[in-house]
Amino acid sequence: MKYSGIARNCSSVLKRGIAGTAFLFAGASTAYAAGIQVIPDSSVIIQVVNFIFLIWVLNIILYKPIRKIVAERKNKVEGLEGRIDGLNKNALEKDQAYSAGIKDARTKGLAEKDAIVQVAEEKEKKVIEEITVKAQADLIEIRKKIVTDTEAVRMSLQKEVDSFAAQIGQKILGRAV
Repeated sequence: MKYSGIARNCSSVLKRGIAGTAFLFAGASTAYAAGIQVIPDSSVIIQVVNFIFLIWVLNIILYKPIRKIVAERKNKVEGLEGRIDGLNKNALEKDQAYSAGIKDARTKGLAEKDAIVQVAEEKEKKVIEEITVKAQADLIEIRKKIVTDTEAVRMSLQKEVDSFAAQIGQKILGRAV
């Protein structure tokens, strides 16, 4: 039993509370007052080979699949980021096109409004002009009618002026004239 002496030495060192580090190798060790001295033997080579074999197996079984998954995830994330950038760019272009369309529609709407207002103003002028012409014609007719009626009344009153004058004179004088 090679290890029992080493284990006993280490456990006794640990039990006594002496600070230090114990390395257990397949070989003899001797405890000195300054520390533990370890003399390596052929089992160190076996341990190194075992360590390298373990790293190789872990690389095949654990690390390569994890690195593969991480690489796939990285590619997927980069693809999604590229797609997001493309969609953001597309959305920005659509927003700009929408804004330009709104601006063009407003400009076109204002132009159409101005055209409609101008047509309406022209129609208004025509209607006002027609009404003015008709009103003037009606006014001329009414004036002619007034003049004719006035002349007719004047003629009828001219015929009766002598009788009115005689009646007024009779009332003022109190006798017949």
